[in-house]
Amino acid sequence: MKKILEIYKTAKTPVYSFEFFPPKTPEGEVKLFEAVEELSKVDPGYITVTYGAGGSTRDKTIRITSELAKKFSLPAAAHFTCVGGNKDEIRVILKQIRESGIENLMALRGDPPKGEEAFKKVEGGFSHASELISFIKAEGFDFCMGAACYPEKHPEAASLESDVDNLKRKVDSGASYLVSQLFFKNSNFESFLNLIRKKGINVPVIPGIMPITSFAQIERFKAMAACEFPEKLVSDLEEVKDQPQEFYKRSTNFSVSQCRELVKMGAPGIHLYTLNQSPASLDIVRELKKLKE
Repeated sequence: MKKILEIYKTAKTPVYSFEFFPPKTPEGEVKLFEAVEELSKVDPGYITVTYGAGGSTRDKTIRITSELAKKFSLPAAAHFTCVGGNKDEIRVILKQIRESGIENLMALRGDPPKGEEAFKKVEGGFSHASELISFIKAEGFDFCMGAACYPEKHPEAASLESDVDNLKRKVDSGASYLVSQLFFKNSNFESFLNLIRKKGINVPVIPGIMPITSFAQIERFKAMAACEFPEKLVSDLEEVKDQPQEFYKRSTNFSVSQCRELVKMGAPGIHLYTLNQSPASLDIVRELKKLKE
């Protein structure tokens, strides 16, 4: 399995990647594999599979990441978090991941288990992704590790500057590339990029893009990621919120324009949060590749 940093180092065109989550049901799993099959048509650079809150999908994440990589001959990264495990338990899980053929990890602090508002460190475990990354390196695992970054700051951070200081610790600990939280204003991403470069963070930074497939998602995304939306985008989508075809067209056109501008700004690729659905992400990448050609 190819390591993700090498993909970015050797790519001659922007790298398009897709994120999925482990479904809760066998039917959902069938639909996931169908979605990946559709998205494999645009030759993605790699795929990632998330890790449920509180580590609730750990075994499923490992299995699905490995199966998707083998079935579709795609490089793949499994998400891995600090939640719910001490060092000994984490070491065992990392061995399982490596033995399954997975060479790439997204190393994250993780969200609290369902029903808990605050993150709680397990005794003998870790409080921050930087500590997890340091541990993985110190244990001699050869994973290529990515980490998360937040162009509009992590919701729990006191300030953007303190969040960037924490980000530098992740990179200094061994993160090889960064994938951003979703955002909708490229000016915010550009300001963030300028700030982290001044701080000496020079690894590839990949914009994370979420296609909007319903008007209700806007409020959910604001609550989840504390992200800012362009006023024109909100008004344009509100105008057609009860017209599915026109809504889809306007939303997809916005995402294509956003991605196109990011690539022109020098982004080495685009990471699309698919929500396990193929149509919007597929149409966006098809259009971007057509424009490139």
